[in-house]
Amino acid sequence: MTTQDPFFPTAAPDFSDPIGLLRACHERIFQHCDTLERLATHLSRQGADQAFQEAAAKIDRYFSTAAKHHHDDEEQDLFPRLARQSLKLADAVHHLQQEHEQLDALWREIEPMLIRPAAIDDPEAFAARVKRFANTYRAHAAKENEDLFAIAQHSLSHEELREMGRSMAERRGVALPATY
Repeated sequence: MTTQDPFFPTAAPDFSDPIGLLRACHERIFQHCDTLERLATHLSRQGADQAFQEAAAKIDRYFSTAAKHHHDDEEQDLFPRLARQSLKLADAVHHLQQEHEQLDALWREIEPMLIRPAAIDDPEAFAARVKRFANTYRAHAAKENEDLFAIAQHSLSHEELREMGRSMAERRGVALPATY
């Protein structure tokens, strides 16, 4: 077993490794779910103070932009490529897309409360929504990590992965070098 060097951390994946980038995004999703749950605990103990409002704004920004791009990356670039490979993968992709819709619906319940914390009249109900969202997202991302990304890494051609990276960069307005 290797350990990560604390002085020279491993570089984050970039668009040349789109599957690695999707995995790294899942790690950030896990971290933001943890923060969201801590935020719900903070609300019940200390209310919607300045610290709550600042953290809520960061969580909202992440799930409304970066996580949205992540879903688009999967739905527009990864899922169609995998669904063409077999009926079994097409079925798995269909279920993952349904989970994306469920996650979007759960997010729409939480987001207005993060934007306007004064509207949270029941911290316990907020915490329950947060818990459901976080647990659902963790299970979804773990399923993609375990079941889908390894298949994609081994079955997609170098050119398909390159096209995915280009599309993901374009979605974010990132210009890639001409030699990419």
